[in-house]
Amino acid sequence: MRLLIVLLSLSVFAEWPQFRGNPSLTGVATGALPPDNLKLLWTWEGGESFESSPVIADGTVYIGAGNGDLVAIDMATGKTKWKYKTGAELGESTPAVGGGAVFIGDLRGGFHAVSAATGKVLWTFKTLSEIKSSPVIVGDRVLVGSYDQNLYALDMKTGKQLWKFETAGPVHATPGIANGVAYVTGCDEHFRAIRISDGKEVFQVSSGAYTGASPLLIGSMAYFGTFGNEVFGLDMATKKIVWRYEHPVRKFPFYSSAAIAAGKVILGGRDKMVHAIDVKTGKSAWTFATRSRVESSPAVAGNRVFIGSNDGRLYVLDAGSGKKLWEYEAGSALSASPAISDGKVVIASQDGRVFCFGA
Repeated sequence: MRLLIVLLSLSVFAEWPQFRGNPSLTGVATGALPPDNLKLLWTWEGGESFESSPVIADGTVYIGAGNGDLVAIDMATGKTKWKYKTGAELGESTPAVGGGAVFIGDLRGGFHAVSAATGKVLWTFKTLSEIKSSPVIVGDRVLVGSYDQNLYALDMKTGKQLWKFETAGPVHATPGIANGVAYVTGCDEHFRAIRISDGKEVFQVSSGAYTGASPLLIGSMAYFGTFGNEVFGLDMATKKIVWRYEHPVRKFPFYSSAAIAAGKVILGGRDKMVHAIDVKTGKSAWTFATRSRVESSPAVAGNRVFIGSNDGRLYVLDAGSGKKLWEYEAGSALSASPAISDGKVVIASQDGRVFCFGA
């Protein structure tokens, strides 16, 4: 019985049920690795731009389309399972899947809970402004930020508001979760720790810059880039910034959320490059140049980094050296982030297509 429970736990963990793959927002896939020689398995034609990133759970890809449709796609065949119309446009809010439901926010401030099996609405909740933050499920509640400057905690079964925490600016980023605390990077230039049980602030640290990227949490450290052209390594235990990274020449914002691989913090920049930073020192390990800004957040599987660029290409890089291992030309900007599960890679383009790669 214990072995069965462990296997079931590994199976669930090996999925990619939310933005960045898990509540710590590490961007790291577990389970079966994608093959070295990726092949295009299927393309789903949606006809609408995708800023929302795909997630994968129970053999299904879920993604929000610009026209307001939350879509469920069969992972094996690329066929549509169902569509749910939110009634508003969808932006960068990426679905989260758990407890038999799919959650997503829209650009009119609506937050939707939909049956993962049928696509039927379970409940909706209204905030006072657009939602670009991606939801995170924590126990019996779901957390999401809104441009009305609040982080909300809702009962995931009923949609009842359990608490809200008001910041001094829009809550754009997705909260990272560790040890019962939600960590939020802010458009108000603050990194905040908010207790999940009651919504009380534990501490805040000034970053000195507008931050759209979500925090990567590893141990006591948080890593995130800012619109001040820097990437921070922040110790959550001491509440101090340990290091700051800035490219010596190219001064551009970081909008991509970071992943961790081979002792490096890896993220895209609006300087058209992918940056790898030594996790301990904050020094550059390598950079990789693309042909346009990189707003996609990387996904890591083994020692490989998967990341899209607005140049319309999906790149696979060696995490240790930054060497390009493979690329695929999608033909349109890839600002959404890839998801990895069961040896497959899924990413969506701004011209309304979802791509699935595997063996």
